[in-house]
Amino acid sequence: MLDFLAENNLCGQAILRIVSCGNAIIAEVLRLSEFIPAVFLLKDRADQQRYGDIIFDFSYFKGPEFWESKLEAKPELQDLDEEFRENNIEIVTRFYLAFQSVHKYIVDLNRYLDDLNEGVYIQQTLETVLLNEDGKQLLCEALYLYGVMLLVIDQKIEGEVRERMLVSYYRYSAARSSADSNMDDICKLLRSTGYSSQPGAKRPPNYPESYFQRVPINETFISMVIGRLRSDDIYNQVSAYPLPEHRSTALANQAAMLYVILYFQPSILHTHQAKMREIVDKYFPDNWVISVYMGITVNLADAWEPYKAAKTALNNTLDLSNVKEQASRYASVSERVRAQVQQFLKEGYLREEVLLDNIPRLLNCLRDCNVTIRWLMLHTADSACDPNNKRLRQIKDQILADSRYNPKILFQLLLDTAQFEFILKEMFKQMLSEKQSKWEHYKKEGSERVTELADVFSGVKPLTRVEKNENLQAWFREISKQILSLNYDDSTAAGRKTVQLIQALEEVQEFHQLESNLQVCQFLADTRKFLHQMIRTINIKEEVLITMQIVGDLSFAWQLIDSFTSIMQESIRVNPSMVTKLRATFLKLASALDLPLLRINQANSPDLLSVSQYYSGELVSYVRKVLQIIPESMFTSLLKIIKLQTHDIIEVPTRLDKDKLRDYAQLGPRYEVAKLTHAISIFTEGILMMKTTLVGIIKVDPKQLLEDGIRKELVKRVAFALHRGLIFNPRAKIQDWQSMYQSTHIPIPKFAPVDESITFIGRLCREILRITDPKMTCYIDQLNTWYDMKTHQEVTSSRLFSEIQTTLGTFGLNGLDRLLCFMIVKELQNFLSMFQKIILRERTVQETLKTLMSAVSPLKSIVANSSKVYLSAITKTQKIWSTYLEAIMKVGQMQILRQQIANELNSSCRFDSRHLAAALDNLNKALLADIEAHYRDPSLPYPKEDNTLLYEITAYLEAAGIHNPLNKIYITTKRLPYFPIINFLFLIAQLPKLQYNKNLGMVCRKPADPVDWPPLVLGLLTLLKQFHSRYTEQFLALIGQFIRSTMEQCTSQKMPEMPADAVGALLFLEDYVRYTKLPRRVAEAHVPNFIFDEFRTVL
Repeated sequence: MLDFLAENNLCGQAILRIVSCGNAIIAEVLRLSEFIPAVFLLKDRADQQRYGDIIFDFSYFKGPEFWESKLEAKPELQDLDEEFRENNIEIVTRFYLAFQSVHKYIVDLNRYLDDLNEGVYIQQTLETVLLNEDGKQLLCEALYLYGVMLLVIDQKIEGEVRERMLVSYYRYSAARSSADSNMDDICKLLRSTGYSSQPGAKRPPNYPESYFQRVPINETFISMVIGRLRSDDIYNQVSAYPLPEHRSTALANQAAMLYVILYFQPSILHTHQAKMREIVDKYFPDNWVISVYMGITVNLADAWEPYKAAKTALNNTLDLSNVKEQASRYASVSERVRAQVQQFLKEGYLREEVLLDNIPRLLNCLRDCNVTIRWLMLHTADSACDPNNKRLRQIKDQILADSRYNPKILFQLLLDTAQFEFILKEMFKQMLSEKQSKWEHYKKEGSERVTELADVFSGVKPLTRVEKNENLQAWFREISKQILSLNYDDSTAAGRKTVQLIQALEEVQEFHQLESNLQVCQFLADTRKFLHQMIRTINIKEEVLITMQIVGDLSFAWQLIDSFTSIMQESIRVNPSMVTKLRATFLKLASALDLPLLRINQANSPDLLSVSQYYSGELVSYVRKVLQIIPESMFTSLLKIIKLQTHDIIEVPTRLDKDKLRDYAQLGPRYEVAKLTHAISIFTEGILMMKTTLVGIIKVDPKQLLEDGIRKELVKRVAFALHRGLIFNPRAKIQDWQSMYQSTHIPIPKFAPVDESITFIGRLCREILRITDPKMTCYIDQLNTWYDMKTHQEVTSSRLFSEIQTTLGTFGLNGLDRLLCFMIVKELQNFLSMFQKIILRERTVQETLKTLMSAVSPLKSIVANSSKVYLSAITKTQKIWSTYLEAIMKVGQMQILRQQIANELNSSCRFDSRHLAAALDNLNKALLADIEAHYRDPSLPYPKEDNTLLYEITAYLEAAGIHNPLNKIYITTKRLPYFPIINFLFLIAQLPKLQYNKNLGMVCRKPADPVDWPPLVLGLLTLLKQFHSRYTEQFLALIGQFIRSTMEQCTSQKMPEMPADAVGALLFLEDYVRYTKLPRRVAEAHVPNFIFDEFRTVL
């Protein structure tokens, strides 16, 4: 019959692909479960209040129109919803694709079963596939994996979170996608079950069987699979465990499969007592805590509690006398095997001859070790025992007492077993690779010895007192030919013939009285020794390695091993060379990867790389976590050294009195420093002893591990120092997986926020904003200094940014600039929403603006009775200016700070890296010249859309301070009605609060009503920059008209002094031209140049 897994067997390949896909889906679900966005959990009150109205569970589907209309009624909710969509659509889509693949998996499996029943695969039916060894395994695995993925999803991604994600995906994507989307089916399958993985949570009724029955599966198929699992050893594991007491361990994988699949037919668990008794007697006579998949453990005493037949059958196993017997047995086995393994691991004990003579004994010891470790680790695990369940607690306490459980001793046994297994495997691999060459060598040596004996009996070769004997000569020549005729490829026949040759050589020695000649005896003994070596060598079989691989499976400890981390770290701290033994343990744990990867590899699936990377990455992360104790211990020692050198050891002066030499020697502290320095070097040696190791598919280099560990500890300590040090006034979201700066191996630690800032940079930024607040301080542009408005004392100056650069470096200062940039964006967005809410919806404001617009049109004219017109408009709009002023001043304040940072970065770049500064400056000018040339002549080149040059050069220019924050476009905007006239009205409404000072320019008139001139000008300038240039044109024209109209009225009324408001407007135009670096004619287009030239002379 055709091999079931052959590439041209469509039936086998179809089910193999399904099973391969199942393993990949579970890996993806496990991977994604670590990246659930915190907002979907809605754990804290802040998230509930903020996102409660835009994140829905399945109650949304009862009336989507109602919820959507509720959103549309509130613009702020719409903005939040859009922001939430942008932040989370990528990860939500990935979760949805994983959920979709679970549904597709069971649909594909059902379709495959239908095809089998309908005879699509020629000569194949469900019965014939279950008779085939591979077919039987794959069908059982297909159903088992479906159960596992449902359990894993429910355990790792809670029901409510799944519902919120599915609704979010539906609202943001699926509602707009094709009509053939199976969204409904996915929602039905993965709706909340009510299960919670939180400790102490109550199990929902009929769980998980009702969950497993959401998609119907062929009943006959389930019954036949359960029948096979009950009766057969489908993986032929019993041959690797010949002892009857190891049978339950041999069948452990099958037992886990049966546990999951029984939920598809819960009637067996409830009522079929005979079947359950048979299952328990075969699979669970001495164990009740099982590993379901990659270390997910289940305690049957708890899991089978609601099922009458299952509970009754398991009672025999859980009887306290049986528990006591098993625990006591494993206690005695543990003691015996510990002594045995330590004996085997003694230096020089495991030699090739010992190994070849004792293969069964060594394998039996390995089996005992692994079975003991498995039983003790599973049955003493905290995760398998619910502390609220009295019976489970009682059973566990009895196990701990009767097995004399000591986690350190169990861990030591695990270490020794892993080391022992590693050495055996390496020796066996080497012996297998040299097997043929050694066998040929022994054959040649044996044949040569017998040929020499034949020559001795020919009488040609002189050997003391050996007479010529032609019969013996011919016999020995025949024996030599027989030895040479032995064939390596036919090992069975060769082995049998070798035994006969050994017997013949023993007999010839007896019958021909050859014992009297010692030299002949020696030759015969050597030949027999070589023939014996040939038999030993031919018995080195790969089956032994396979048995070791099966016996050494540690997949059950994939999660449980974490409970031993503290013991591992403590043992490394005491003895850094322990890392070499741990290496063997990590390699043993890596063998767990075979379980999910086997079928993916057989199917040649493209998922092989991603699944391998996930599990290997998890294991490497665990290795890093354990070995992190080395950098931690090194830094602890370094801190002690720093303390000793700073506080205890006195510096020796250049000249010293002889009698004071003893005082300065300070032998005690110096000895302590030497001891600590030596300890640091020992730790370094310890990690480097590990050698480069392939963990799964990731190569772990100890040097890299040490460097990453030291960097991680350094980042942690520096971040903590900055977090603790930069705390003042204790009062677009990028997620970790999206951040280019966050690393898995060297993570930037997160600390609980002490105010609204997430990090120390945020706190520093807010503190700077607080001390330079325009309501409290006055900024003098010529001096780059802030003064207190009331006391006129200096608050801070541009020196502050030099200090920050000295402390946090260029990256810290650049980070502060980036943060201010985002704050400006946020402030401008808030301003626009405020503008639309307050100004465009207020009827009185709109009417006032309409009246004013008609009064000032056309803008080139002079407004009649101007003071009255303007004053009337200001009075009617008075209530909107306070929030307007606050927003404008905040933006202006942040722009001043950005200018100061750019100046500091630029000057330090020119001093410290003048070549870089010059190169960047020239490249910037060249690029701008090319772009300008392209706009003049479009046939000239211009960077394409996919070219990242402009984007990348901007980052360099900003870091070097070669940019003007005032020219930046921070947000995209739409057309807004009345925008120029509102800004003009706002400006003239603020002018009465200011007065002109010859030395300082425009300053605040009353500290009680604070307005600071530079933030006001820069805020307005930045705001106008975000819109089309015609808005700025209209704004400047309105100011020009205001100045001309005021001057006209002043002249007609023969007022001797220029009005203060006109002076303020002229100064605004002057500053506007200066800050934007525009030519003066831009302002002179709206105000006659003689007024500009003369107005300062009359002040």
